[in-house]
This record gives sequence, structure tokens and C-alpha cells, in this order.
Amino acid sequence: MLAVKIFDEEHEEDLESAVNDFLRSIPSENEVLDIQFRVAVAEGASGEQVFCFSAMVVYHLPEAATRIERKRR
Repeated sequence: MLAVKIFDEEHEEDLESAVNDFLRSIPSENEVLDIQFRVAVAEGASGEQVFCFSAMVVYHLPEAATRIERKRR
């Protein structure tokens, strides 16, 4: 089964830490298939630039984890 985890941070270092923490937390049998990264820039109310750093990690859940998740529902 495929799963995704989405991250959204105001600072790139925070995004890096959040993604790395997540990657360290998942079991090694969960194969990471893709990591996508985006940056959005907008103008804030007072004219300053506001950045949004986001990432999506696509990974494979092993069949055993899928069965456990189904039992929780």
C-alpha cells in the first residue's frame, strides 16, 4: 500500500528537520519511493515576502502494516 506524508514549514531548515525526523522514524522496510519539494512565495499584508516550504514523501507500507491499519478502522 502506498502512503504519503506532507510537510509545510515557514523556514527551509525546519522543513529539512521535519522530513529527516520522519525518515528516521519509519521502519526500514518502508521503502521511500519519492520526495517532492516546493517553494511558494507571496506578499504579506505589510509588503514583506512570505515563503512556504513544503515537501511530500511517498512511501510504501509493508503488507503487515496495512493489515494493522485496517484493524484500527
